[in-house]
Amino acid sequence: MAPGNFTRVSEFILTGVSECPDLQLPLFFVFLVIYGLTVAGNLTIITLTSVDPRLQTPVYFFLQHLSVISLGNSTVIAPKVLTSFLVKKHTTSYYECATQLGVFLVFIVAEVFMLAVMAYDRCVAVCKPLLYMVVISRRICLLLVSLTYFYSFSTSMVTSSSVFSVAYCSFNVINHFYCDIVPLLALSCSVTSFPETVVFISAATNLVSSIIIVVVSYFNIVLSSLRIRSSEGRKKAFSTRASHMMAVSLFYVFYTLVILMLNPMIYSLRNKDVKAALKRFLTNSCCSLIYTLGLGKG
Repeated sequence: MAPGNFTRVSEFILTGVSECPDLQLPLFFVFLVIYGLTVAGNLTIITLTSVDPRLQTPVYFFLQHLSVISLGNSTVIAPKVLTSFLVKKHTTSYYECATQLGVFLVFIVAEVFMLAVMAYDRCVAVCKPLLYMVVISRRICLLLVSLTYFYSFSTSMVTSSSVFSVAYCSFNVINHFYCDIVPLLALSCSVTSFPETVVFISAATNLVSSIIIVVVSYFNIVLSSLRIRSSEGRKKAFSTRASHMMAVSLFYVFYTLVILMLNPMIYSLRNKDVKAALKRFLTNSCCSLIYTLGLGKG
């Protein structure tokens, strides 16, 4: 039947995480805790890397932007998911759905390439330590981050536009808890070969290119670390890169809410500089508060 014989979709219905009424409230609190930890962890990293002078280095500059991306990515999805646990009908308008998909793609692509940029940064730090501040200068840092955001925005525009270039007719129930590509295209009443091709090429290009950068970077890191004569030196070289390797591994396994919560925990709990910065920040905040209260009493 021709697409013109159907009513055009003006809104979509999301099936949500679970349709069981008894699970709605428990799941709400589970997702609320995950989102709360995500926000708290990433905001902590953003704050520390902004205010602490000892963290004004390239590696923490990239970590700051990774936290911004993780925070943005989780905020695109989590509030809508949390709302769905509290209302009976999980609806989203056509344009709201398109916006959510587009913004989600911006952040997810940006995270893939920010992790690749961080792998390259660690590669230069290990393989060319004497030239590190020359190769990874402030200008280069800004350029790499700017290119990451520009590329992710461009990719998102092309991909999301192709997904919403097809017709969506009377079938509007998305079998998911947010607007994602595969469940959306499954609802289309027109031929989806073009958007499917665009999505496949985009996803393959992004994944393959980012994985190549990460693998080549860590291959060179391993080779350089093995050349270190002392076992203590080799152990230190590997341990300082472990947090990034863990984050990369987890990302390619879980790419939604859980990884966004774990990123700041991985980078902070395994990094003595971040822990020291957090301690200084809390100490200074407490001292300022005590001083302010003292003046108030005086």
